Formats: sequence, structure tokens, C-alpha cells
Amino acid sequence: MTAEMFPKEKTIDLRKKHIGPSCKVFFSHDPIKIVRAKGQYMYDENGVRYLDCINNVAHVGHSHPMVVKAGAEQMELLNTNSRFLHDNLVQYAQRLQATLPEKLSVCYFVNSGSEANDLALRLAWEYTGHKDVITLDNAYHGHVSSLINISPYKFHQLANAEQSKSVHVALSPDLYRGNYRQDHPDPATAYADDVNNLIQKAHEKGHKVQNKNADKLQQCVCARVLPYQCTVPLPHRHVHQAGGLFIADEVQVGFGRVGTHFWAFQLQGEDFVPDIVTMGKPIGNGHPMSCVVTTREVAEAFKNSGMEYFNTFGGNPVSCAIGLAVLDVIEKEDLQGNALRVGGYLMRLLEQQKEKHPLVGDIRGRGLFVGAELVRDRVKLTPATAEAQDIIYKLKEQHILLSADGPHRNVLKFKPPMCFSEEDADMVFVSCCLESSKNHILLSLVHYSKCL
Repeated sequence: MTAEMFPKEKTIDLRKKHIGPSCKVFFSHDPIKIVRAKGQYMYDENGVRYLDCINNVAHVGHSHPMVVKAGAEQMELLNTNSRFLHDNLVQYAQRLQATLPEKLSVCYFVNSGSEANDLALRLAWEYTGHKDVITLDNAYHGHVSSLINISPYKFHQLANAEQSKSVHVALSPDLYRGNYRQDHPDPATAYADDVNNLIQKAHEKGHKVQNKNADKLQQCVCARVLPYQCTVPLPHRHVHQAGGLFIADEVQVGFGRVGTHFWAFQLQGEDFVPDIVTMGKPIGNGHPMSCVVTTREVAEAFKNSGMEYFNTFGGNPVSCAIGLAVLDVIEKEDLQGNALRVGGYLMRLLEQQKEKHPLVGDIRGRGLFVGAELVRDRVKLTPATAEAQDIIYKLKEQHILLSADGPHRNVLKFKPPMCFSEEDADMVFVSCCLESSKNHILLSLVHYSKCL
């Protein structure tokens, strides 16, 4: 490394001086300076090791030697744009397509999840000729302007913001605190009917829907598993009958993280095939790359618009070499199987905490994408926001990194690297004692190593 290593205080001062103030850091009251990472562990400037329960981007583990080697070796040979022929591009596209339904056969490589979702909207616009979008409440699809408009998780935070007339927000299919819950006789149909009602109201106003954009496990409300048949076949059928397309956002939950399947949309059954799939974050294990995969029909409509599509860095030989290495590691180390096994173990530990402590209201998720929602009252579902923050800071003191998310910031969100183990889960939960009083919840978490 040639870069100078500053004292932590100077790093903080320089960040405040030169980095945009809206760019936040984890644990803002006492941020951590990370200088290296390996596997599921991160290390600060003093060599202190932290268990990483946050980074779903380092999908196969931080600094995985196979991924690092693949990128370095290709960088020594060549890196250029996709207007030149190169085998890495077509080999990687072929490998990715082999994990997807046959009709999803055409790839566009880009550089971030936001870029992928933005391009997906363009593809849908060209194919349908319409620009109205149905999105789920609390969804987040990216930071560029076109995506902020369809991300209620973000635009609800804007002061004096007006929702675009071409964006229609469907009810989040939340069986815990949503409009239709576990005690409803048919919540899937009820939520699907909400989508159909949005389509009909849009048509009455002269609008036509071009797509439904869906988080397959609602990612920013923390691993909410959509009820079976809540997205297939009913809303999917409604959208297609209205002439729209269905976009599956796999940016956070793809590549085996859900354990039982390689892609989260596959949780909805073999018959469900989206028209467009977007992927990012874990695709390059920290290397900036992403992809949009669609059908031949949608791709041809995009071509027929007359505008060439070119992306300077998308699909370059280095990125594709890294992407191929990530797929190799997932398969070689059975990381999808690990997500299923360890994710199940993690869910059982969380369920045990739920049985012991009224603070834990709901446990949800699949594989290594799990959320634990904290509430002060299980009947009123009062969000335990302050308590969630207390927990993540106390865990930090025990060198365990976890985040709180959701509209109320009261959901503990587990999305670690896929090499996360049962022993790692034990580090978090071996001794958890929650004591409630009138005004606060006191959390005592004991690091696994202190209990040996």
C-alpha cells in the first residue's frame, strides 16, 4: 500500500472536510476505521477483529484469494471495453444464464445496482411504450433520479416531496404489520387485488402501466418474505394483462443467499419467470459490477428504438473474470448450501430469543438474509427504535457488526458474507439477556470467547 495511514481522528476530520455530509458512516457516534478484511472478519487500524454481519457485498468472503487472483491476473493482461471481442464476456454471460430460466437469455453488463435498475426501466419503457410503474411500499431500488422516484423507502423521507403521477405504490405484502396479516383468510389475494386496483385506477386516469418492480425479499424492510402466490401468479398476471412487464430486483438477495434457490424470485415457484432480472452488490464480491438479464423479445424492442447502448466499463474483461471467479467459489465451497444450513440455525437462535423476550416481535427471512423486528408492545407493534440502536452499539463493543433497518429503524438485519458459520452465529447469541423496565430495555450480550 502506498497511501499514507492517518490517525483515526485525522481521517474523521478529512472526511468531514472533503466528503459530502449526506454520505453517512456506520456507528456515527463512534465510527470504526477498517483497514483490512478476510472472510467474515474485518480489522481496524489497531488489529482488532470484528465479526461482519453487515456486508452482503463481500458475498463469498472479504478478499477471497480466488477472486483476488482472477482480477489481478486479468488486469495484468488486458482491460478494455466490450466493443472488442473477448471470451470473458461471453463465457460469463453463458454461466449466468445457466442459473436462470431459459427465456431469460440476454445480458447487459453495467457497474452498480442502481445502473442495472435504471437500465431495466429503459428496457421496459421501450418494450411497452408506457412509463407508469408499480412499486411496493418501503421498496428501495437505487440512488439515481429515476429510481428515487420509485423507491418509497427514500422519497417518503424527502420534505415536501410529491410522488410522481406515473408511480403507483402497492401495499407491502407484510403479514406482521401490514393491512392484511396472518389472521386474514387469504392475504395473498388481498395484496394482489391491491395491485389490480392500482392498475385499474391508472387506466381510468389515462395512464398505462409499463412494469411492476419488486424486491423479491423486501430488502430494506429487512428480509420480508413475500407470501407464496402474492407475486405469482396473481399480480404477475394482472401486470401482463395490462400490457406491463415484471422486473425482479435481485441486487441484494441473489446468488444463493436465500439458500433453497440461487435467485430469490424462484421462491415463488417454478412457473414464475420475471421479464427482467437485475443483479448487483454480491455479483463481484466488492468489485463494482452489475447486470440486467431479460428476454430476447425485450432486448430486440430496445434495439429497435434506434439508440445504440454502450457502457464504458460494463462487461470489461477484469469484471467478467471476477464474476466468473465468484460463481466458481459459490459452487466449489457450497455457499448456497451453507446459507441454507447456517441461515436455518440463525433463525432458530432468533426464535429462541423471541420466546424469551417480548422485545422480539417478528423473525423473518430466508437463508442468510434475516430480519428480527423489535417492538415495545406485541399488540400495538410499537417500534423499538431506540432499543435496536442500543443493541447494535452494544454488539459493536463486543466486536460484532450489525445494522438496524426498516422504516422505523427497528429491525436487526443479518446479511453477512456467505462463509458465515454456526460458530459465528453463536458469537452473537451465546448469551443474550434482555431486561425490561418502564423506560428502557437493558441489553447484555456476552462475546462467545468470554464464555469459554
